[in-house]
Amino acid sequence: MAQQPPLNKPWRILMTRGMYARLHAHLFPGDGDEHGAIILAGLAETERDFRLFARELHLAEDGRDYVPGKRGYRMLRAECITDQVMKARDERLVYLAVHNHGGTDQVAFSSDDLRSHERGYPALLQITRGGPIGALVFAKNAVAGDIWLSDRSRVSLAGATIIGPRRQLLEPRRLPPSLQQSDPRYDRQVRLFGDRGQKILGKAKVAIVGLGGVGSLLAEYLGRLGVGHFVLVDLDHVKSTNLPRLVGATRWNAAPRMFEATSVGWIKAVGRLLARRKVHLAKRNIRRANPDVFVKTLATDFVESNIPGHLTDCDYIFLAADTMRARLLFNAIVHQYLIPGVQIGAKVISNDTGAVHDVHAVARPVTPESGCLWCNGLINSTKLQEESLSDEERRAQRYVDDPEVVAPSVITLNALAAAQAANDFMFHMTGLAAEDATPDYMRFRPSRREVWWDEPRSSPDCIDCGQSERSRFARGNGQRLPVKHRRVA
Repeated sequence: MAQQPPLNKPWRILMTRGMYARLHAHLFPGDGDEHGAIILAGLAETERDFRLFARELHLAEDGRDYVPGKRGYRMLRAECITDQVMKARDERLVYLAVHNHGGTDQVAFSSDDLRSHERGYPALLQITRGGPIGALVFAKNAVAGDIWLSDRSRVSLAGATIIGPRRQLLEPRRLPPSLQQSDPRYDRQVRLFGDRGQKILGKAKVAIVGLGGVGSLLAEYLGRLGVGHFVLVDLDHVKSTNLPRLVGATRWNAAPRMFEATSVGWIKAVGRLLARRKVHLAKRNIRRANPDVFVKTLATDFVESNIPGHLTDCDYIFLAADTMRARLLFNAIVHQYLIPGVQIGAKVISNDTGAVHDVHAVARPVTPESGCLWCNGLINSTKLQEESLSDEERRAQRYVDDPEVVAPSVITLNALAAAQAANDFMFHMTGLAAEDATPDYMRFRPSRREVWWDEPRSSPDCIDCGQSERSRFARGNGQRLPVKHRRVA
């Protein structure tokens, strides 16, 4: 952590709603006084910014940990500081001292605060072997930060993002709403969430992993909502069997049937090259809806080691690929980088005779506080192990050399889950989601005209969503992601 980062990117801190609620209640109990705390945070440099991820919150007890200051009004006791700074050093986290000031919509450090930083932080940088370290000061609806880097240079915090049912942004000073109106194209939806909401969507960055039946619908929906920045990840080309469920696909986009029907490997390969990539088809559809959008297409496997870095500054991740390795990596990114997301899909279940037994579509929100895919039994260890094998190893382990089973897929079933996921994202980003909105998974059963609710579970000992010392929760770049590394011959 001692390497000096560049200063040309903004710094933000991300925090879960639960942690922020505990911190806010401690800092503002109604007595009008000053209180203190310490946050230990993970760190990551992303394509857009530097991000701090609030991992641990230590509330300073008044009179014991937070005492009258020698030069200022209040201060953290030296013993309390030393313990947490050393823990930050040992676990490669960032130490952040926290206190509050009065006021509501703007806040800044006092001259006494800044002088105390100048007296104490050079020594703390030596303990942490280069930091970064810093301080945060909160008003009721604002936050400011003073971050010290290894060479003792300083950067100010651009703001905080609170991740909950609805996203909340805190800045040093709340600016008045812009009088500039949104693009007239969005007039009807602006009537729901306002010009401010439309601008939020225009600045949002989302990832869609898997651009098949569900993913292509999501790309269409989000493109027409006016989302401004996309990362699209999918390895596959369009096939003729995809046409009934891929938005905007034509037979000219698919591999010609003569190539698909053959059993000769090199002829099939030529057919795939002639077919359009699913990510490029989705990009075309998005840009038809919004020519000003930025779209990055990654026509490769999501679990390749160079891919997650393109997603770690996203505001939301949509997982529409249904392999266990994709679920595993998605689950890790959500919790390691505090990015809300959703796992979406549709499934047709048949009995032993081949008759349809059940049909359902699911939208499973996965957020840093809602419980993860591991804890809810949605990552199958046996399938995960099988997917980790090479094609040759997988064939060698089969008792019968049967082809892969192709799952049923129908565009109307996909649309149920995709629409719910897009709505969840829209209400989260624009602030219209209710604070008590349920985190439950939604399972649509259209053949029965039912909607089921599955309450997600979590475990404090989980390696992804738990709070144990070994978990990846909020560690940023301090923990390795479960990506695929190429084998060296």
